[in-house]
Amino acid sequence: MKKYEQKEYIVIGMGRFGSSVAKQLEANGCKVLAVDHNESRIRQIAEYVTLAMCVDVTNEDVLEELGGRSFDGAIISIGHSLDASVLAAIWAKEQGIRLVIAKAYDEMQGKILLKLGVDEIVYPEKETGVHLANNLAFNHLFDTIELTSEYSIADVSTLRSWTGKNLRELKLREKYGVNVIAIKRGGALLINPPADEPTQKDDVFVLLGKNNTLRKIADAYHSEKK
Repeated sequence: MKKYEQKEYIVIGMGRFGSSVAKQLEANGCKVLAVDHNESRIRQIAEYVTLAMCVDVTNEDVLEELGGRSFDGAIISIGHSLDASVLAAIWAKEQGIRLVIAKAYDEMQGKILLKLGVDEIVYPEKETGVHLANNLAFNHLFDTIELTSEYSIADVSTLRSWTGKNLRELKLREKYGVNVIAIKRGGALLINPPADEPTQKDDVFVLLGKNNTLRKIADAYHSEKK
C-alpha cells in the first residue's frame, strides 16, 4: 500500500470547539495551522498543532499571506462575530480551499454562511469538535464511535484487496494494529469471526484501533474508489 498523503487544515478560532478540532486533527495525523487573534489562546494551542499563528482575520492583507491554496480544508470557528466569520469564509472560498466548514450559533448565521459557499455548517450544540475531526481525517467514509482522543471503533467496508482472503491472511492486527471485533454480513453480526473465514465483497468490518491507523485504512479505501 502506498504511503498516505498527510492532509493539511487551517482552523480559524481557538475557542473550545476550534481547539478541540485542531487537537484531534493533529492527533489523527494531519498537519494543522491554528489561527486566532488572541495571543493567550495561541500559546495554549501551540504545543498541540503543527503551527499556531496570532492573526486578525478581519485584516484581508494578513489573510492573503496564509497561503490558503495549500490546505485540504478550512474550519472556521469564530466566536459570535458574524463579520469575522463572513470574511474568513470569503477568503477561504476565494483561495479555492476544497472543503470549508463553519461554526454557526443559529439558523440565520448558518444560512448566511451557506449563501457564501460554505460547504458545511456545524452547530456546536449538535456536533462535537472531536467527532468532526475524526470524520475529516477518515474521509467521511466510516461510521465511528470515539472511545478516547486516540482510540475509536469504526465500521469499515471491505477493501477490494481484502475480498476472498481470511483474517489470518489479512493480518490486520500485524499491519495496522487494529482488532476485528465483528463482521457485519447480510444483516447478521459475526462476533469474534473465525480466522479462516474468507472475506466477502459486501462485508463490513467492526474494528477497534487508534485513530491514526484507522485513517490509513480510510485512505486505502479512498484510493481504491478513485
